[in-house]
Amino acid sequence: MSQKDQLLNRAEDVADQALRHGKHILPHVARLCLISTFIEDGIRMWMQWGEQRDYMDATWKCGSVLASLFVFVNLVGQLGSCVLVLIRKYVGIACGILFGIITLQSIAYIVLWDMKFFLKNLALTGGVILLLAESKSEGRSLFAGLPSLGENTPKTYLQLSGRILLVFMFLTLLRFEMSVLLFVQNAVGAALILLIAVGYKTKLASLILVLWLTALNFYSNAWWNVPDNQYHRDFLKYDFFQTLSVIGGLLLVVALGPGGYSMDEHKKKW
Repeated sequence: MSQKDQLLNRAEDVADQALRHGKHILPHVARLCLISTFIEDGIRMWMQWGEQRDYMDATWKCGSVLASLFVFVNLVGQLGSCVLVLIRKYVGIACGILFGIITLQSIAYIVLWDMKFFLKNLALTGGVILLLAESKSEGRSLFAGLPSLGENTPKTYLQLSGRILLVFMFLTLLRFEMSVLLFVQNAVGAALILLIAVGYKTKLASLILVLWLTALNFYSNAWWNVPDNQYHRDFLKYDFFQTLSVIGGLLLVVALGPGGYSMDEHKKKW
């Protein structure tokens, strides 16, 4: 065995030991992180009801009634679904509502024509898919709150789809500037996200990427340091919670495993 393989195996052992100690709390932390952007947006709909209504009316010329209905659907749909996810009731229905909210907002806010926001919404969709996969495996688990790793074709497809869609989040973080540090960040991040996409050393790669994204998120999207009257604050806040949701998706990858369609799974059969 080469020195590189020994180092990777040692790192995996350390990661597995850490996961064993946190296995009871990890799924809960992952879910909370994943739905945090929906919670924040639902609260924002309540706090900025008039502004959101007027924006919809001005953008689509739909009238105040339909604009108010849009705000109401987003508020109730997001907060209600988040409650269902957290209490582990009707998770499939809650995920369906969240898919609908993502689609509705992508159209309403004309996100489809902005590649950065579109990719972030795809990544968020991947996180919700992983949430749905977890609920399917959890239903077959003997231990509440802990996903099983049994074979389940629908769950396996969901895990694969979720992993691939999370890749889109990384694409929005790439910055093409003449800097050695940025080049290293892009190269390391690209390597990790590629490992997650193909399902090789998935848990280790996901954990490292979680740490990297968390540090980057708190450094780059520190919206709490920006005064309330600055427009830039809302964009930073949006990016912060979107990234936090993708971190939750990566943590679910750690909790669920890569699934059947992955190099890690196929290696067990060799």
